[in-house]
Amino acid sequence: MELAGDDALTSVATAAAGGDRAALASFIRLAQTDVWRLHAHLYGADVADDLTQETFLRAIGALPKFAQRSSARTWLMSIARRTGIDHIRAKSARPHVVSDEADSVSPGFAETVALNALLRDLSAERREAFVLTQLLGYSYAEVAAIADCPVGTIRSRVARAREDLVTASTGGREASAM
Repeated sequence: MELAGDDALTSVATAAAGGDRAALASFIRLAQTDVWRLHAHLYGADVADDLTQETFLRAIGALPKFAQRSSARTWLMSIARRTGIDHIRAKSARPHVVSDEADSVSPGFAETVALNALLRDLSAERREAFVLTQLLGYSYAEVAAIADCPVGTIRSRVARAREDLVTASTGGREASAM
């Protein structure tokens, strides 16, 4: 499934690379939600804003080198992926601080917390492949380009993630409807 607007995003990225400031604003506006959702699902909503901002700072600096070997969306999600990996590396190098601030509860909050808890238990590779394909709607080929690995590897990671999620959601009991 190709996401709507890939050609438009690539077009504005190309114009932005040439110095068009209005195109740069359009590029950010068109892609911001996908980048934020990726970071929120993989690293948590509490850091998604900062990671999204860091992703776009890196992308803006790299725009003049955008060679259009893939869509701008795939290129940008590769940058987002590396930004997230750098975040995890930096986070593991410093002590963890626990906040005592209470989040406001909104409709669907419990389901989101449950989904995020299940996703958090997946290996990083399976979580990344699952979130990009099943939650954000990227094709297997696009995710393979983002993760720089074969399409078959992405398919395998998604299938195994589904199995892990079914097992975790049933408390370890095998689901008979598989």
